[in-house]
Amino acid sequence: METYTMDEALELMGFGKFQLLVLVYAGMGWAAEAMEIILLSFVGPLVREEWKVSAENESLLSSVVFAGMLIGASGWGFVSDKYGRRTGLLFSTLFTSGMGFLSAFSPNYPCLLALRFLVGVGVGGGHVFSSWFLEFVPAQNRGTWIVVFSFFWTIGTVLEASLAWVVISLLSWRWLLALTAVPCFLLIPFFGITPESPRYLCVQNRTSDAMLVLERIAITNQAALPPGVFTYHQEKKVDHTVLTSEKEDLLPVSEKECTFDNAMSSKYGSGIAALFRLLSRKLLRSTLLLWFSFFANSFAYYGLVLLTSQLSGANRSCTSGLTNAVQQKDANLYKDTFITSLAEFPGLILSAILVDWFGRKASMWFMLFTCCAFIGPLVLHQNELLTTVLLFSARAVAMGSFTVLCLYAPEVCTFIGR
Repeated sequence: METYTMDEALELMGFGKFQLLVLVYAGMGWAAEAMEIILLSFVGPLVREEWKVSAENESLLSSVVFAGMLIGASGWGFVSDKYGRRTGLLFSTLFTSGMGFLSAFSPNYPCLLALRFLVGVGVGGGHVFSSWFLEFVPAQNRGTWIVVFSFFWTIGTVLEASLAWVVISLLSWRWLLALTAVPCFLLIPFFGITPESPRYLCVQNRTSDAMLVLERIAITNQAALPPGVFTYHQEKKVDHTVLTSEKEDLLPVSEKECTFDNAMSSKYGSGIAALFRLLSRKLLRSTLLLWFSFFANSFAYYGLVLLTSQLSGANRSCTSGLTNAVQQKDANLYKDTFITSLAEFPGLILSAILVDWFGRKASMWFMLFTCCAFIGPLVLHQNELLTTVLLFSARAVAMGSFTVLCLYAPEVCTFIGR
């Protein structure tokens, strides 16, 4: 009897209206997560002034958010693997929006730190949005659409910079915290119409439910499913010792199922079993290299986001003798953050061009080293214009490198997981 797999069905139906709707929903969630992160550039200096917080304690406001993200990333990943992508999306969104809104009413700095830590836990589930979206995309289109999806993060950063520019000048930082939580709330009413990932359903042996989702995709895209019977099966193992050219398509063109040792899964659970497998002798080198790549890219990107406000503050301190120092200080901060946020658009375009010309790895190291070249002159005092230009350029290539990594990592994980 003729059969077809998940990837064959998605490839035949193509990227259509159904995937566009999923892209918009997941992209809104991605943009909302970006707004909560970029918020740190504005709130820290304002809280420091209002509550007379020391510079060291001010830095804790950023640190606790990223500490929460560390916990949330693994926690929401476990939830989405065990209970479904939709469950992970719903509860991470509720958690982020709820804690973000409550933080606007913080009576003191310790309370604000605790609530922003919980916001970080919620934001750590942002990767579920990208995973959920990509599981509806045909294999041959994933490279293109992960770049398109990344534009929503940039849209979120620009929106937050614009919102801060308007809200803080008219109201206060508390209003900014409350309004930043609104986009997450807007996702909740539409949750009921979001589909579960058909790949997740297949892994859970819910093939009939996955088939219903595929039929829904076919109807929405006005396309037909392949002839035959839908099946989901494990492919043969491949030899990991064989080097694969970077120009080869590491993403599967037929269905691949990542499975773990049954005994270990039953003893420790699938999440712990997955960690053991990643740290196994065969995969340890690849795992550590990917972890370091994410560390380096995260350190560069988020460092630049936070550095913008610090360098803007340094430039303002040099003009503190001016009578309008406070107004000029706030205007410079919002302007610099807004301009450097716009840098992510050319960064995404650059990554889309370089990734096809030079490959994944070459594009990443080229853009990261270029980022270092732009950051280097900032160790010395520069005039405001040159500082903004250097920050703009550094953030563009940092965003480009991060985008390529988000494309490269799933490809490698798919390949080594076979």
